[in-house]
Amino acid sequence: MNITFASISHQGKRSSNQDRLANALGARAACFVMCDGIAGEHGGDTAARLACDTIITQFDGDHHLDAQRIRGYIAAANHAIKQQQRNHDTLKNMGTTLVSLFIDRDYQLAYWAHAGDSRLYHFRRGYLLEMTRDHSLAQRMQDAGYPTDAINHNLLYFALGMKEEREASYSDVLALEDGDVFLLCTDGFWHEMDVSDLEQTLRMVSNPQEWLALLQRMKPDDNGDNFSAMAVWMGDPQESTLLSSLGDAQRILLSQRD
Repeated sequence: MNITFASISHQGKRSSNQDRLANALGARAACFVMCDGIAGEHGGDTAARLACDTIITQFDGDHHLDAQRIRGYIAAANHAIKQQQRNHDTLKNMGTTLVSLFIDRDYQLAYWAHAGDSRLYHFRRGYLLEMTRDHSLAQRMQDAGYPTDAINHNLLYFALGMKEEREASYSDVLALEDGDVFLLCTDGFWHEMDVSDLEQTLRMVSNPQEWLALLQRMKPDDNGDNFSAMAVWMGDPQESTLLSSLGDAQRILLSQRD
């Protein structure tokens, strides 16, 4: 399956950029990884780099998708961070979010993992099909039906390197369709970005570079956080999105006639 992708990463108003992005495309499988070092703790950039490097180094794109092996990659990334925490007192509280996407190119399958509040969005025929759920207090409050206006959206209950002993969240193995689109992004990118914005702009562009450029222009000029994103397109999203849009238009016309 043909894969096209693009990425952006910007410092924003921060003194440094603690986001790390990596990808590897093999003959049979592909891997995309994004990490966001936790702000306010020394070594966030180190944690993000360790996680990215560990996963990309262990990934082998000449083999088919293996969900258990992928879980091992994520566990190894978490172990690498905790090992450095033990070895260096100044890094004892470092941590990072993670979102990662794995594609089997022959069998046309996808599998992803995430920790923290970096997100993956999956679009099909121009509309959101599913997205990850943040490991944040705000997400828990929202799930429980409580307002989140007064909640600090940066409060995480899990990320790589944190003391809590739990695993990252994993998707089911998903059968891909030609034209599927994935967006991996840090919280600095998706904040102030509605799903409707993502869907509408996706229908306006012809390649992943154009999509990210259009989304970036929607970000405020005084964005205070690092922000990064990767767009991964499977096959020909433009054609499938156009066909879906034409089908919607035809259904609307038919309903109006009735």
